[in-house]
Order: sequence, then C-alpha cells, then structure tokens
Amino acid sequence: MTAQQPVARKRTRGPNDPDRRNRIARAAIAVIARRGINALTHRAVAAEAGVPLGSTTYHFATLDDLIASALDEAARRNVAALREWDATLPADVDLAAALAKMVLDSVTEERANTIAEYNLYALALQRPSLRRAAVAWDDALAELFIARTDPLTGKLLATLTCGLMMQAVLGATPPQLDDVEALYRRALG
Repeated sequence: MTAQQPVARKRTRGPNDPDRRNRIARAAIAVIARRGINALTHRAVAAEAGVPLGSTTYHFATLDDLIASALDEAARRNVAALREWDATLPADVDLAAALAKMVLDSVTEERANTIAEYNLYALALQRPSLRRAAVAWDDALAELFIARTDPLTGKLLATLTCGLMMQAVLGATPPQLDDVEALYRRALG
C-alpha cells in the first residue's frame, strides 16, 4: 500500500476567481460586524477573505473604495433578504406583527450584521460618495412596503423600520415585541 500523495491545489485568481471582488466586499462587512468600522483595513479584509493583501488593494485602491463596495453589498444583501422575507408572507398577513418580528430578529439573531450595515449606512453622512448606495437602499425598502400598502404608508414604514433598527442596536436590550408591533399598527392606521 502506498501513501497517498497530497493533492496540489492551484491558487484561484483572475478569470478563475470571478467572485473575488464581491468576496472581498463581503469580508469587509464581516470585519465590521465582528470588530467595528475602525478595524476595517485592507490587511484585515484580506485575511478575512483568504486572499493576498495585493488583491484587496488591486480591487480597492483606497479604503473609501472598499467601504463603498461593502455598502453596496450590504444594501444588496439586505434588500434581497427583505424581498425573500416578503415573498414568504401570506396575502392576508398581519403586517404589523410580521414587521415587528422581522425587526426583532434583525436586532437579536442578526445583530452583528445589522450593526455592520448601519455602520456603513451612517458613513454616508460624512462621505458623499456613499450617499447613492444609501439612498438606493432606502428606496428599495420603501418600494417593498409600497407594494403592500400605498406610497405614503410605504415610505413611512421604511423610515420607521430604519429608525427602529438603529435605536434597537444602540440600546443595551432589544425593545419589546408588543411595543414595536404597536408602533407598526399606528403607522398602518
């Protein structure tokens, strides 16, 4: 019996690794989720993504470029998750109860990701280059709620949802489900 030879692995790069840029953006979100926005460096992201440092600087020359891509990726992921959540709701759903549960899940089960997303979102206040992605995120959220209600109510629900999540991740303890549901019931009036 002969010992098996280790299988040589080729490094994937270039056209063999077409998702590398997106993987680096996702790694940036993961770094922020675990260690905060101040820990975001090309080196930390390269380690998280499992790529050479040169890959992060090749795809994202500046930290602002990396942050912009991470914000785009966070918005895309968040909107996709919300659309998926919306698609699972029955036509006769109690929307206030469903929204309240979604908010509580976002600030408890998905707390680290929600904090990372809002860290990126808040940076748009200081960096005009990020505002397009932040506004597109807001618009997509409103569009989702408008489809279930009307234009004014949809925008109100989107604003309420963002505000509730931001307040909830800032607080030491999540809000009570009944309190969040009451806010949505009032908004849905």
